[in-house]
Amino acid sequence: MSNHITAKHAACGAESTARPPSVRWALASLLLSMLLSSLDTSIANAALPTLAQAFTASFQEVQWVVLAYLLAITTLIVSVGRLGDIIGRKRLLLAGILLFTLASAVCGFAPTLRLLIAARAAQGFGGAIMLALTMAMVSDTVPKEQTGSAMGLLGTMSAVGTALGPSLGGVLIAGVGWQAIFLVNLPLGILTFLLAHGHLPADRRVPTPERAGFDPLGTLLLALSLAAYALAVTLGNGAVGWLNLALLFAAVFGVSLFVVAEARVASPLIRLSMFRDPVLSASLAMGVLVATVVTTTLVVGPFYLSHALRLNAITVGLVLSLGPLVAALTAVPAGRLTDRFGAHRMTLVGLIGMAAGSFILSLLPATLGVSGYIAPIAVITAGYGLFQTANNTAVMADIRQDRRGVVSGMLNLSRNLGRITGASVMGAVFALAATTTDITTARPEAVATGMRTTFVVAAILIVLAIAIALASGAHAARLSHTRNQTHPG
Repeated sequence: MSNHITAKHAACGAESTARPPSVRWALASLLLSMLLSSLDTSIANAALPTLAQAFTASFQEVQWVVLAYLLAITTLIVSVGRLGDIIGRKRLLLAGILLFTLASAVCGFAPTLRLLIAARAAQGFGGAIMLALTMAMVSDTVPKEQTGSAMGLLGTMSAVGTALGPSLGGVLIAGVGWQAIFLVNLPLGILTFLLAHGHLPADRRVPTPERAGFDPLGTLLLALSLAAYALAVTLGNGAVGWLNLALLFAAVFGVSLFVVAEARVASPLIRLSMFRDPVLSASLAMGVLVATVVTTTLVVGPFYLSHALRLNAITVGLVLSLGPLVAALTAVPAGRLTDRFGAHRMTLVGLIGMAAGSFILSLLPATLGVSGYIAPIAVITAGYGLFQTANNTAVMADIRQDRRGVVSGMLNLSRNLGRITGASVMGAVFALAATTTDITTARPEAVATGMRTTFVVAAILIVLAIAIALASGAHAARLSHTRNQTHPG
């Protein structure tokens, strides 16, 4: 980016330092933070069989290597976003990068499975900080008119990290050993820390009387509620038992207590009044629905490709990599389109594309083969890339300075809840529609029927998201019209 943009950013913004921070290198540190935290959501999956053999453990035990990281991110991401608003986002982001890097080293040298799982939870704590604060710091780093483009770049890094995880993990395990999938984070983590420390704008100093306090009770209640929900829908591999129902009840009860506590505390973790903002409330709801559908493609896709179309493992892997690749390629153009045509309009375009792709998949005859599957998947993921960038931009572009961290955390939380729901609930829909308890032994025709039925449900979810977007846009337009009438000129 040009010196003109850098000077403009310094004039608009922010911190008075001896020389303005480099926008280019500051953005690079945020992109690397997003890449690392996204990469580790999927890289360990490839190591599960190797870890089971290395530690003489069952598959259910080594699954906690993946689950510990995801649970830490899901339960803590809103809280760390709020903490960044209070103590300073740059300061906390640097601490998160350092924690992530050190925990990665412990993972790589862990002599026992229990220590590896504990280190993965600590790594997830650092990953939650990185995910929450990278989006929150975009507005501090780039000029406002380039927010969409920056969000597009972050979306690209997120998609690349998630897509690269399994393949990079497989290469590292085959060439070096399972330890390498964690130790690869060390040089990247150090580089990210140095770039962030040297080039991100300094935290603004807020006078002590204006600083909000931290909400320990709300933080604990939200973390326990989210952990209960995540465990309820992941334990049992789709089977619903008494433990799952008890955890769901605990999650609902915990959220109820959280709402009561937030209404009474002086400095709440989440101000309930924030949900009166139609843009924020709609964005969070749409985020859950869209992430549920995108995760469905990753859950249903492998079974359809291998069992209904009878593709070999290598071909299945190549076809599955298409979705994240399309999302990555779409994200940057999506940012430019959002900057040019507006976030609300591009959100609708993205959702319409996802609905069209889902409807096509629900009608897909198996006789069309792999090409008939690839085309609608490309439409869905392109629509997802456009939606994600526009949705993030709509929320983060005009959010108050002291709430960017917690709102960014809430956006990431909505996606994580959608991913968990997509993997569990939509996976159960798929198995139910295929009329089997063991999808691996189902007939090809049953798998194809299950896939089509699941994407009927997915299409309905996206239509619901479109209805939410339209209602939100109409409400925002009415508010704007009312304000203009009340304060003409």
